[in-house]
Amino acid sequence: MQKTYMPKGDAHLGERKWYVVDATGQTLGRLASQVAALLRGKHKPTFTPHLDMGDFVVVINAEKIELTGRKWTDKIYYRHSGYPGGLKARTAAEMRDKFPERMIELAVRGMLPKNRLGRQLFTKLKVYRGSSHPHTAQQPEVYEIKK
Repeated sequence: MQKTYMPKGDAHLGERKWYVVDATGQTLGRLASQVAALLRGKHKPTFTPHLDMGDFVVVINAEKIELTGRKWTDKIYYRHSGYPGGLKARTAAEMRDKFPERMIELAVRGMLPKNRLGRQLFTKLKVYRGSSHPHTAQQPEVYEIKK
Protein backbone atom coordinates (compact mmCIF):
# COMPACT_ATOMS: atom_id res chain seq x y z
CA MET A 1 0.00 0.00 0.00
CA GLN A 2 1.26 3.47 -0.95
CA LYS A 3 1.76 5.78 2.02
CA THR A 4 0.86 9.47 1.89
CA TYR A 5 3.92 11.68 1.61
CA MET A 6 4.27 13.92 4.67
CA PRO A 7 6.51 16.98 4.26
CA LYS A 8 8.71 17.86 7.22
CA GLY A 9 7.91 21.10 9.04
CA ASP A 10 7.16 24.06 6.78
CA ALA A 11 8.60 22.43 3.65
CA HIS A 12 5.22 22.65 1.92
CA LEU A 13 5.23 26.45 2.27
CA GLY A 14 8.43 26.81 0.22
CA GLU A 15 8.80 27.03 -3.53
CA ARG A 16 5.68 28.31 -5.26
CA LYS A 17 5.95 28.93 -8.97
CA TRP A 18 3.79 31.22 -11.06
CA TYR A 19 2.40 29.95 -14.36
CA VAL A 20 0.72 31.85 -17.20
CA VAL A 21 -1.89 29.91 -19.17
CA ASP A 22 -3.22 31.30 -22.45
CA ALA A 23 -6.91 30.38 -22.88
CA THR A 24 -6.97 31.23 -26.60
CA GLY A 25 -8.68 28.39 -28.45
CA GLN A 26 -8.75 26.12 -25.40
CA THR A 27 -11.80 24.07 -24.42
CA LEU A 28 -13.20 25.27 -21.09
CA GLY A 29 -13.34 21.94 -19.25
CA ARG A 30 -9.92 20.72 -20.39
CA LEU A 31 -8.33 24.02 -19.42
CA ALA A 32 -10.09 24.05 -16.04
CA SER A 33 -9.05 20.51 -15.10
CA GLN A 34 -5.38 21.18 -15.81
CA VAL A 35 -5.45 24.53 -14.01
CA ALA A 36 -7.10 22.85 -10.99
CA ALA A 37 -4.33 20.23 -10.96
CA LEU A 38 -1.68 23.00 -10.97
CA LEU A 39 -3.44 24.81 -8.11
CA ARG A 40 -3.53 21.60 -6.05
CA GLY A 41 0.08 20.70 -6.81
CA LYS A 42 -0.71 17.33 -8.40
CA HIS A 43 2.10 17.86 -10.91
CA LYS A 44 4.72 17.69 -8.12
CA PRO A 45 6.21 14.48 -6.72
CA THR A 46 5.66 15.88 -3.20
CA PHE A 47 1.85 16.16 -3.66
CA THR A 48 -0.02 15.74 -0.40
CA PRO A 49 -3.84 15.65 -0.61
CA HIS A 50 -4.55 17.57 2.59
CA LEU A 51 -1.99 20.37 2.14
CA ASP A 52 -1.71 23.36 -0.17
CA MET A 53 1.27 22.29 -2.29
CA GLY A 54 0.18 24.04 -5.50
CA ASP A 55 1.38 26.97 -7.54
CA PHE A 56 -0.15 30.27 -8.65
CA VAL A 57 -1.88 30.28 -12.03
CA VAL A 58 -2.59 33.35 -14.17
CA VAL A 59 -5.06 32.74 -17.02
CA ILE A 60 -5.05 35.31 -19.83
CA ASN A 61 -7.35 35.84 -22.85
CA ALA A 62 -10.37 34.50 -20.97
CA GLU A 63 -12.75 35.84 -23.61
CA LYS A 64 -11.21 33.52 -26.25
CA ILE A 65 -12.22 30.27 -24.49
CA GLU A 66 -14.03 27.63 -26.57
CA LEU A 67 -17.00 25.38 -25.87
CA THR A 68 -17.98 22.34 -27.91
CA GLY A 69 -21.33 21.56 -29.48
CA ARG A 70 -24.25 23.91 -28.85
CA LYS A 71 -23.14 24.87 -25.35
CA TRP A 72 -22.91 28.58 -26.21
CA THR A 73 -26.73 28.64 -26.33
CA ASP A 74 -27.69 25.56 -24.28
CA LYS A 75 -25.39 25.88 -21.24
CA ILE A 76 -27.02 28.06 -18.57
CA TYR A 77 -25.32 29.64 -15.55
CA TYR A 78 -27.70 30.10 -12.61
CA ARG A 79 -27.42 32.28 -9.52
CA HIS A 80 -29.89 33.30 -6.86
CA SER A 81 -30.32 36.62 -5.07
CA GLY A 82 -31.62 34.97 -1.92
CA TYR A 83 -35.05 36.55 -2.29
CA PRO A 84 -38.22 34.73 -3.40
CA GLY A 85 -38.30 34.58 -7.19
CA GLY A 86 -34.69 35.73 -7.33
CA LEU A 87 -33.34 33.05 -9.69
CA LYS A 88 -31.21 34.63 -12.41
CA ALA A 89 -29.98 32.80 -15.52
CA ARG A 90 -27.44 33.57 -18.25
CA THR A 91 -26.39 31.55 -21.27
CA ALA A 92 -22.72 30.77 -21.85
CA ALA A 93 -22.63 33.28 -24.74
CA GLU A 94 -23.90 36.07 -22.45
CA MET A 95 -21.33 35.09 -19.81
CA ARG A 96 -18.53 35.20 -22.40
CA ASP A 97 -19.57 38.69 -23.47
CA LYS A 98 -20.06 40.16 -19.99
CA PHE A 99 -17.94 38.11 -17.54
CA PRO A 100 -15.51 35.77 -19.35
CA GLU A 101 -13.30 35.60 -16.26
CA ARG A 102 -16.18 34.22 -14.21
CA MET A 103 -16.72 31.32 -16.65
CA ILE A 104 -13.19 30.04 -16.04
CA GLU A 105 -13.35 30.73 -12.29
CA LEU A 106 -16.60 28.76 -11.92
CA ALA A 107 -15.25 25.84 -13.94
CA VAL A 108 -12.01 25.65 -11.91
CA ARG A 109 -13.79 26.13 -8.57
CA GLY A 110 -16.04 23.18 -9.35
CA MET A 111 -12.95 20.97 -9.76
CA LEU A 112 -11.36 21.92 -6.44
CA PRO A 113 -12.19 20.35 -3.06
CA LYS A 114 -15.36 21.65 -1.43
CA ASN A 115 -13.80 22.61 1.92
CA ARG A 116 -11.42 25.14 3.52
CA LEU A 117 -8.52 23.81 1.47
CA GLY A 118 -10.42 24.33 -1.79
CA ARG A 119 -11.27 27.92 -0.86
CA GLN A 120 -7.61 28.57 -0.02
CA LEU A 121 -6.45 27.02 -3.31
CA PHE A 122 -8.92 29.13 -5.28
CA THR A 123 -7.26 32.35 -4.07
CA LYS A 124 -4.15 31.42 -6.11
CA LEU A 125 -6.07 31.60 -9.40
CA LYS A 126 -5.94 34.92 -11.30
CA VAL A 127 -8.03 35.26 -14.48
CA TYR A 128 -7.89 38.21 -16.90
CA ARG A 129 -9.53 39.12 -20.19
CA GLY A 130 -6.95 40.27 -22.69
CA SER A 131 -3.29 39.35 -22.80
CA SER A 132 -1.97 41.75 -20.14
CA HIS A 133 -1.79 40.99 -16.41
CA PRO A 134 -0.23 42.75 -13.39
CA HIS A 135 1.89 39.77 -12.27
CA THR A 136 5.02 40.29 -14.39
CA ALA A 137 7.08 40.98 -11.26
CA GLN A 138 6.59 37.34 -10.22
CA GLN A 139 8.24 36.21 -13.50
CA PRO A 140 5.62 33.60 -14.39
CA GLU A 141 6.49 30.69 -16.66
CA VAL A 142 4.35 29.93 -19.71
CA TYR A 143 2.44 26.66 -19.23
CA GLU A 144 1.21 24.80 -22.31
CA ILE A 145 -2.19 23.16 -21.90
CA LYS A 146 -2.22 19.63 -23.30
CA LYS A 147 -5.05 19.11 -25.77
